[in-house]
Amino acid sequence: MITFYDCATAPSPRRTRILLAEKGIPHETVHVDLRKGEQLGEAFRRLNPQCTVPVLCTDDGLVLTDNAGITAWAEAAYPDPPLLGVTPAEKAEIASWNWRCEFEGLMAVADAMRNSSPAMAGRALTGPVNYEQIPALAERSLMRLRQFFTDLNARLEGRQHVATDRFSVADITAVVAVDFARIVKVKPGDEHPHLLRWRESMGRRPSIAS
Repeated sequence: MITFYDCATAPSPRRTRILLAEKGIPHETVHVDLRKGEQLGEAFRRLNPQCTVPVLCTDDGLVLTDNAGITAWAEAAYPDPPLLGVTPAEKAEIASWNWRCEFEGLMAVADAMRNSSPAMAGRALTGPVNYEQIPALAERSLMRLRQFFTDLNARLEGRQHVATDRFSVADITAVVAVDFARIVKVKPGDEHPHLLRWRESMGRRPSIAS
């Protein structure tokens, strides 16, 4: 049986949760309480020394500890529906926009939060090593995030999906980034009509609404 190590409040495992639902992949879920630091305990470190979620343990013994690996495995093992594209052009476009949504969106939110929140003092990066906060990085990340919203809104003008004409992992990453941005008090407004329309449409998918 496939086992998915999840945390309901964290953005990275949410990406995996949506992916598994869209693919219809049966699995068991183990909840990891990040607020209590369960990811830093010895039991979890033996599973994933990087002390992060998501983790997906496949039924043939693989232990996958990031969304890149999990998505590649899921697409190969469960090719329908295709979420990484079918044609070479689709695959390239989806990979490009998925990277942008992760780097310009998700990472900007994470840097803004982890470098400004008092609760994250000494924990500016995930993982087993402690890093001090850089307040200026938080300020710059908020600027990057607002620019990401502007760029994503422009991309979505006249489009139903972020990358190609079909739902893909780029939409998953974008949804999670947009929703996660609320934690640093950034959200789409009237100046982002295409982004708002797209997010409303995405919210009608059971995998995202749940």
